[in-house]
Amino acid sequence: MKAARLHGVKDIRVETAPDPTPDADQILLATRAVTVCGSDLHYYLEGAIGSDRPNEPHILGHEFAAEVMEDGPLPKGTLVAVDPNRACGACEWCAEGHPNLCPNVKFSGVPPYHGALAEYVVARPEEIVAVPESFTPTDAAMLEPLGVALHALDLAHLRPLDSVGVVGCGPIGLLVLQVAGASGAGLRVVVDPIPERRELALRLGAEHAFASVDEAKDALGPRGVDVVIEATDAQRGPEDAAKLTRIGGKLVLVGIPEGNRFSMDAALVRRKGLTIKMARRMGHVYPRAIELVERKLVTFEPLVTHRFSLDESPRAFELQASRADGVIKSSVEL
Repeated sequence: MKAARLHGVKDIRVETAPDPTPDADQILLATRAVTVCGSDLHYYLEGAIGSDRPNEPHILGHEFAAEVMEDGPLPKGTLVAVDPNRACGACEWCAEGHPNLCPNVKFSGVPPYHGALAEYVVARPEEIVAVPESFTPTDAAMLEPLGVALHALDLAHLRPLDSVGVVGCGPIGLLVLQVAGASGAGLRVVVDPIPERRELALRLGAEHAFASVDEAKDALGPRGVDVVIEATDAQRGPEDAAKLTRIGGKLVLVGIPEGNRFSMDAALVRRKGLTIKMARRMGHVYPRAIELVERKLVTFEPLVTHRFSLDESPRAFELQASRADGVIKSSVEL
């Protein structure tokens, strides 16, 4: 099959790779769309995320949709979203209903497990979700990042009319913004240095959009906001988000920082008595994600700004990494 494989930093090549062979509990799928995630970019730009480093040419891509190849649990030709989190189902954390925390997970696109930037993939029946006929393949692929946004707000335990701040207006931040609105948030504030992203956030429901946290604090006053979701790739992102959070407020960290490290002013977060949670992927959220889109409470259309063929995968990563040409999200469509 044809696949886009990462050979090293900024080195993605479209070439022939072995066809996947389904295990007894898996089915074969034809990939139809893969959207480029920020975590994919860490492998592309840094070669690793923490200790996860590919030792051979590796296929990235965990936000994807595919088509069922043979009749089985679903009819042949069914378009499905695929949960990339292949949890073991047997550990303490799976038993407690937290498959996103499974230490034995086989996650698509995370070394050594290949992802979906290829013509074919395999998955277990419980990992696939049929989508409504109105969904495009890219819509189905975008359910995974929407699931991440849902999980982040689940962790925040948002109350009606809580003010919400979103630090980082990439795809996850813009989805968090929309889900917060659908969840009854009051004032919604975003922070991002890129003007086009701030403008889009305002169109998607933000009441204020600022280039920096200092600018936000000057405009809003010293109190801060009730709940802040951090969705950047910057090492300073978590501390910036803490500055925006009110005393006694809640902070959820979603972003993966460059270099796999961040630091925070201990006195700042201690004196504010912040509740800080780390978001790890998502739980069982696909039904809610689908309903949010069906009810038009969340839209993907303005987020997917660029579309590429599988042969153009190197360009998709180059553009996404550069943040040029107004890119928010790139989709590789097969």
